[in-house]
Amino acid sequence: MKKLLAGLLAAMFTSVATSPVYARQCEGVRLPETVTVDGTTLHLNGAGIREATVLQVNVYVAGLYVETTSRSAAEILGSDTRKRIVLHFVHAVTQEEINDALREGFHNNAPGTDAAKINRLVGWTRAMAVGQTMSFTYIPGQGTEFAIGGASRGTIEGADFARSVFSLYIGSHPPNRGLRVGLLGGRCG
Repeated sequence: MKKLLAGLLAAMFTSVATSPVYARQCEGVRLPETVTVDGTTLHLNGAGIREATVLQVNVYVAGLYVETTSRSAAEILGSDTRKRIVLHFVHAVTQEEINDALREGFHNNAPGTDAAKINRLVGWTRAMAVGQTMSFTYIPGQGTEFAIGGASRGTIEGADFARSVFSLYIGSHPPNRGLRVGLLGGRCG
């Protein structure tokens, strides 16, 4: 009986230790407190909702992960450290809508971004269904990896491109104010 009880307790503790710890829930999306990138633990800086402004439809919940949390967009954008933003889609969008949003974001927040790099990125996108994820992960010296559902679509070199990508979400002209506020540690909503 003692062996059975010890085995059950060991299995229970192993399961708890390996399951992700969720720090925040936003719009029904549960975001883990940490993620591991290139052997480094990144912490959830914040979460925000992207709203389609005309229809006030929630499109995705974004989570921003950084090595050192901060409420300063300039500090996060200026740091040459690992970071990731994950978009959890709560509304279906077409590839054209995603590409239009990306191009508009670069125009509004990083107008000097290399057009060839933007074209490469938009070539990797696709339509997204409810429940799917899209992410951007920056690793110094390697570049910004773009992934859909955890599967890499490619990496674009340069710290400058990473700053441009992350500025789409926390730069001075994000798609909507609540998204930026939430990603910088404010209320998700």
